[in-house]
Amino acid sequence: MSKKVVVIGAGPGLGNAVARKFGKEGYEVALVSRNQGNLDAYKKEFEEQGIVTTVYVADVSDIPELDKTIEDIQADHGDPDVIIYNVGITSVDEDPLTAEDVKRHFAADVVGAYETIQKFSTPGFAERRGSIILTGGILAESPYPGYVALSMDKAALRNLALEKNQELADSGIFVGTVMVCGIIGGNEHFDPDNIAESYWKLNETRNAFEVKFE
Repeated sequence: MSKKVVVIGAGPGLGNAVARKFGKEGYEVALVSRNQGNLDAYKKEFEEQGIVTTVYVADVSDIPELDKTIEDIQADHGDPDVIIYNVGITSVDEDPLTAEDVKRHFAADVVGAYETIQKFSTPGFAERRGSIILTGGILAESPYPGYVALSMDKAALRNLALEKNQELADSGIFVGTVMVCGIIGGNEHFDPDNIAESYWKLNETRNAFEVKFE
């Protein structure tokens, strides 16, 4: 039986690079994003590479919709082996940045990640020694002007990963984060396919809650 990876936050950059890495290692892939048309294109691209792929539409900031999508994935595939949460509003802050803006950012960047962990942390997932890996960023440690919301959210996400890593370890579930310490695609080193290797290695070793891609 093939192993399965779910990538929440599929896209032409890091999300698809991570999915492609796991797919080339023999995993079946489930992609989640907000746009059906994009998902259909990703599915075609992946299947041309021999990667078995299914796609699901969800807005992670809509918790009932996210819950329904996760339940659909579980119904279609059973408990997966690896979950990647690669969602983040990475654009510069709105000007002015309002409290409503901060809530909207937090809903996607952190609350969706929390709900993903909660919904997938089932006895079956624990039995499979499942992994949940969150995409973090250097702003968690080094906040930058103009990125107030993202800086706060990456700090919260990092703490979420650390707490859940400790809380769920005894059950067999691994929770970790890859901290991307640069601009994805900004140069050859930060090519998404290079960064994707860190997700693979973290899932394989599970020897720390965090890996920094510097």
